[in-house]
Amino acid sequence: MLTTGETIAETGLDAAALKPAECDVSRAVELPFEAVAIDYEGREHLPDEATLAELASELEVRLTTPVRAEGFDPLGDDAGYDRVPDGVNRVAVAGHAAYLTDDERRKAVAPRLRAAVERDPTAWVGTEGVERLALATGATQFELLSRTTERDLRALRAAGFDGELAVYAPTVLTDDDDEVLDAVGGYAARRGPVASALPDGAETDRAATGRAREVLSAATRDYALVGTPAEVGERIAALKDAGADLVVGYPARGIEEFVG
Repeated sequence: MLTTGETIAETGLDAAALKPAECDVSRAVELPFEAVAIDYEGREHLPDEATLAELASELEVRLTTPVRAEGFDPLGDDAGYDRVPDGVNRVAVAGHAAYLTDDERRKAVAPRLRAAVERDPTAWVGTEGVERLALATGATQFELLSRTTERDLRALRAAGFDGELAVYAPTVLTDDDDEVLDAVGGYAARRGPVASALPDGAETDRAATGRAREVLSAATRDYALVGTPAEVGERIAALKDAGADLVVGYPARGIEEFVG
């Protein structure tokens, strides 16, 4: 019987992404990876300096910093940068609207992404829907997995882009459809093409039926890494064959699924 660590190794994932509102990110040291990305879920969930410093002493750590948020705005209030310990790298993002104030949402993204990368040339740039802005920075691209990711990666490589490409994906190591829908059905339902295809008021977890279940079952496979470790490994191998350098998985059913 495989241990969890061996199971994760079978997938070919390169790193994990953790959400501090969902787990104690200090547990990243228990994961069978040498790198971890920590998502931004609002100021109240930002890990403290001591936790980040301790993690950075043992792992490669990347912290998502939304360039429109006060504290991480390279063209405004940037006090938050001073609270990020040396050794913690950045992922510069536009920032999810759910974690921004009205004033922050109105800020221009492009000049702030550019300024963030000029300030920290080692930063990755992760965006959804403004990929040209990310490419213009010349930094490592942190792509959100979608149904077109493999095609997009091939197109970038064919066009001569030789920079680093990383892919972020919620990950569910089971092919049980109920479990998959409980873990990432809601996530997939928020993607634009999926939302437009779903019936109004449809359930998005295991309670989904009929057309909604059909749409969601397909969408979760497009927008997340889903299946047995071997199946997920095949998908990751295909992404890397298409041009991805790194694949970062978010444990959508909880950190225990990734703990070795």
